[in-house]
Amino acid sequence: MAFNHLPAGVHDAFSPLSVTPVTHSLPMADIQLPHGAGLRPSPRSVLDRLAAGADRAARITHTEHLPPRAGRHADWPTEIRKEVTEAIGRAGIGQPWEHQARTVEHALRGESVVVATGTASGKSLAYLTPVLSSLLDGSEAPNGRGTTALYLAPTKALAADQRRAVSELAAPLGSGVRPAVYDGDTPVEEREWVRQYANYVLTNPDMLHRGILPAHPRWSSFLRALRYIVIDECHTYRGVFGSHVAHVLRRLRRLCARYGSDPVFVLASATSADPAQAATRLTGVPVAEVTDDASPRGEVVFALWEPPLTELHGEQGAPVRRTATAEAADLLTDLAVQGVRSVAFVRSRRGAELMALIAQERLAAVDRSLPARVAAYRGGYLPAERRALERALHSGELLGLAATTALELGVDVSGLDAVLLAGYPGTRASLWQQAGRAGRSGQGALAVLVARDDPLDTYLVHHPDALFRRPVESTVLDPDNPYVLAPHLCAAAAELPLTEADLALFGPEAPDLVPQLEQRKLLRRRTSGGNTAWHWPRRERAADLTDIRGAGGTPVQVVEAATGRLLGTVDASAAHSAVHDGAVHLHQGRTYLVKSLDLEDSVALVEEANPPYSTTARDTTAISVLETTTEIPWGDSRLCFGSVEVTNQVVSFLRRKLITGEVLGESKLDLPPRTLRTRAVWWTVTEDQLDTARVAPEQLGGALHAAEHASIGILPLFATCDRWDIGGVSVPLHPDTLLPTVFVYDGHPGGAGFAERAFHTAQRWLRATREAIASCECDAGCPSCIQSPKCGNGNEPLNKRAAVRLLTTLLSDASPETPAGAEGEGLGTEDQTPDAPTRE
Repeated sequence: MAFNHLPAGVHDAFSPLSVTPVTHSLPMADIQLPHGAGLRPSPRSVLDRLAAGADRAARITHTEHLPPRAGRHADWPTEIRKEVTEAIGRAGIGQPWEHQARTVEHALRGESVVVATGTASGKSLAYLTPVLSSLLDGSEAPNGRGTTALYLAPTKALAADQRRAVSELAAPLGSGVRPAVYDGDTPVEEREWVRQYANYVLTNPDMLHRGILPAHPRWSSFLRALRYIVIDECHTYRGVFGSHVAHVLRRLRRLCARYGSDPVFVLASATSADPAQAATRLTGVPVAEVTDDASPRGEVVFALWEPPLTELHGEQGAPVRRTATAEAADLLTDLAVQGVRSVAFVRSRRGAELMALIAQERLAAVDRSLPARVAAYRGGYLPAERRALERALHSGELLGLAATTALELGVDVSGLDAVLLAGYPGTRASLWQQAGRAGRSGQGALAVLVARDDPLDTYLVHHPDALFRRPVESTVLDPDNPYVLAPHLCAAAAELPLTEADLALFGPEAPDLVPQLEQRKLLRRRTSGGNTAWHWPRRERAADLTDIRGAGGTPVQVVEAATGRLLGTVDASAAHSAVHDGAVHLHQGRTYLVKSLDLEDSVALVEEANPPYSTTARDTTAISVLETTTEIPWGDSRLCFGSVEVTNQVVSFLRRKLITGEVLGESKLDLPPRTLRTRAVWWTVTEDQLDTARVAPEQLGGALHAAEHASIGILPLFATCDRWDIGGVSVPLHPDTLLPTVFVYDGHPGGAGFAERAFHTAQRWLRATREAIASCECDAGCPSCIQSPKCGNGNEPLNKRAAVRLLTTLLSDASPETPAGAEGEGLGTEDQTPDAPTRE
């Protein structure tokens, strides 16, 4: 797979809703209705209609039935103020669920806690209850703000929605609770009021990093009274972004201590493996966990659906499956015709638009009133537009919604009957969060995972235990990454001089980094009275040294050539693959073609266009070992983890037809190579093992290359990463190991924790890789098993059968002492000899 190139952030414009009242909507059965009292269609009957016909039925590889679950109530802790429980009662909630009460008890005792339960289980009320009670106590102080609370959301939309929810819930409490959003959209004239008078401030980590912490003297009264820090959707803080947020929180804790406060963290997470450990790593303080979900759930029918092979052929003549987007659009159409309220999740904004468009066209052939009842939802909507969507879905005016993951956060959509997932969303946590959108309020629900044409999706639809019998993944982050830590040490020194006692707060790497920052003149040491402190010596803002959501480097500006208008920016690390000459670039629902990329000035000129294809960059990669941190014998093989240097060059791009994914052509590019120092896991094999596996010299390159591609595709099952976060290289004879070697590396400077996770789950990861290849029904390899869309070698050479034999032999020699991170575990062609390393 390619060196890390994250797709550029793009947004789509909201299409005005034009809805007609629905008279044939048939929501699914609520489990609380008595039998025979006009029951609506069950999830099973809806699935049976979708699968009508032998061809459709054959696409269902597995159906899982989750029985309904009764809820378990508890009492509110007596320490919660009566006014708060009465306000909650007015909202229609008489008693909390057990997990809500347990979370509140931890918070009241001053113990940081994470509640990790399912979608619609009432996590918001679990953290709001102690916060509201505490704020009401503080409102009785002489200054009216004896207690404050800070709420952090990963998106501005979620923070805005939470403010509205808090305002409604706390309305009976009067001026005792004063919530306010403080982010980049907050008008300047409102900001001073928020700093001086709001006692519940809702923001995001970006604003905390750039706006609040550097200006902490203006927030002194707020920080001095800070009692609770709420971190919502904390499972989203993973990888490099999560590592940045971990240090932003350490900087916040340091300033709170300066002002005399010691706030309690209350975190809310989707279900995940060992949420307490992840929350502790994120916040830097011990965190208790509440994971036993006591909320009720209706029955859930979950189907795994594999689209059929088409008559089209891809690279090397490989068969091509129908795309998950087109298949899910058909299912969304059928559900709308049945009157079943549904949402279909798709990864890209353009995919959401395409799915809605396909469904609307097919619905028009059935009933002219139906197309208006299907819409697309993407990020970037105004609050009023999101509210219009919610109302339309709740009322039944809208029957179907094609949505990106923007719907996961920030929109209250409940009571849906079915959820379609066009492709595995990357983690089991996201899978269950999306599936949980249906059946809220105790209804029955149907969920259908439609597999994409890639190794991970193929593996999952044929290995259902990996989804339904395994815990969800661990949240992976690495705060000790020196590339992440260094700019935060500078930012901390700019906020308050950094002392030797402070360094322990930032982890074991901090003492070694400070002298390096001194040498680079990013910190200045001063000694007074025997005490040493480091200061920020520059006039510019230290917080601007890093973008907590980026990977470093000067962002590339995307400019409309005809008007000179700035459309947005792309991370420097993604620019070569996202805005190269000829790339298709999406921005707010409009499609642009990149005319030129000026790397010296960091500008990409684009013009509006509507090509019938998408583009995918391809690259070549070389890798060298800098340091082997850990090495474990697998028989004569070695499993290793350590530091590597990766040299990567984008060399071409493919054009693919939008609906079918058919390759239309490849164009060469002339871009300079780039170098990355990161972390990697790698394994070697010996000549004896190759003989045992019956892998001849002419088959070796194809076997290693196929195993590399498939292992990258499967790794997201074991680490909370996307396959775009990682890369790989396979070499028949690597100069550093002197053996045939396969590398998988983090696509971020300094690493992101994904390769380390792969090392600790290597046996299970590679066993799943072998199963994914072996179980694919193709003869010689296809995108569902060993082909990669980003392979710079044009998916040559690949040898499916030799890869299976090689992995079988490797695993037979695997050491039982291999580190086993138990959280989140999943479970003949022409031979060619490559002249160079192969990589995805």
